Amino acid sequence: MKDNDNLTIERPTFVTHLECAMEGDHYPADQIHNLSKAGKPLLVRYDLAGVKKALTKDALKERPADLWRYREMLPVRKVTDIVSLGEVTTPLIRLPKLARKIGGGEIIVKDEGRLPTGSFKARGLVMAVSMGKALGIKHMAMPTNGNAGAALAAYATSCGIKTTIFCPADTPEVNVSEIELQGATVYRVNGLIDDCGKIVGEGKAKAGWFDTSTLKEPYRIEGKKTMGLELAEQLGWDVPDVIFYPTGGGTGLIGMWKAFAELEAIGFIGSKRPRMVAVQASGCAPMVRAFENGTEHAPRWEDAHTIASGIRVPQAVGDFLILRAVRESKGFAIAVSDEKISAALNEVSREEGLLLCPEGAATYAAYQQSLADGRVTKSDRVMLFNCATGLKYPLPPVTRTLDRHAPIDYAKL
Repeated sequence: MKDNDNLTIERPTFVTHLECAMEGDHYPADQIHNLSKAGKPLLVRYDLAGVKKALTKDALKERPADLWRYREMLPVRKVTDIVSLGEVTTPLIRLPKLARKIGGGEIIVKDEGRLPTGSFKARGLVMAVSMGKALGIKHMAMPTNGNAGAALAAYATSCGIKTTIFCPADTPEVNVSEIELQGATVYRVNGLIDDCGKIVGEGKAKAGWFDTSTLKEPYRIEGKKTMGLELAEQLGWDVPDVIFYPTGGGTGLIGMWKAFAELEAIGFIGSKRPRMVAVQASGCAPMVRAFENGTEHAPRWEDAHTIASGIRVPQAVGDFLILRAVRESKGFAIAVSDEKISAALNEVSREEGLLLCPEGAATYAAYQQSLADGRVTKSDRVMLFNCATGLKYPLPPVTRTLDRHAPIDYAKL
């Protein structure tokens, strides 16, 4: 086995068509699409009976541990179209001290910060850009709160696709800088991410770019789907009892739910499903409000604000898909305050040595809250998603100093 086998060996492909997630009507594969005629996301569909015959668990064991090991279940047909910056399998990290401290079950963090550009946005964008390359797209544009834009810039630049990216004016400086440095043209906008999205949508006809916004193209879901494929394999073809997922646009939550259905169809897992929990911030919680109101869609959240910028999404195109997965799984949607997010980040770092991003910390805060109010039990095995490296975010200053010329009282150090 060579380290690049997944990127160089041709494998059979099984995409049959695309399907409107709302209406169910079909669209041809291997053509450029944004939303369906109904203005809803398109889902990639596969000949899963064919996948079942072609792919085995033993075959997977012989492949390098990266995202592309699941090629038969992905949309890119030819190795010449694969764009890669090294999409490694991300580790599962246990938090035993915190589990004992708060009296919960097994706590596992899937640390997506190990991916290229430091976030799980790499999964979705590597697939979108690879398919953009396959379909001959020359210019891609998107709105971003930071990490998605960085991933798009990196992958598109690596294969010669032009990118134009719009982000809210208060996007962290590190994100804006890395987007620009990795080859994109990036603009700050005096608004939120959905305001940036309107600019992208309006410019589609005028500037000729392809709208790569969350769920406005079919393939970011397929990239994020690999989180579900990967964690099931890592758990010995099992699933956790509960998944806490930081939810803005919700692509990963939707993708994982799709992954579990496909894994069952090919015989890799049974009918057991994790309860899917959509974690939002109290200052931007449209999914929580819609879940609690029993509605299918989530109206725009006004005056959205939170320190967890990645989940500051006032309105999601795939709202009904997020809510559908949560309800079908008997999960729930939960909001946590910025204060609890900060406290969770601090506690996990100091107790377990794992530096989470604010969005990842929100999942631990949500777990604590859910354990306390009885929505999860002390025996539940839970999976928390840390969606980016904590090093991308402002860290607390260290104020202690030491004068090397003065006497040092080592007993006090």
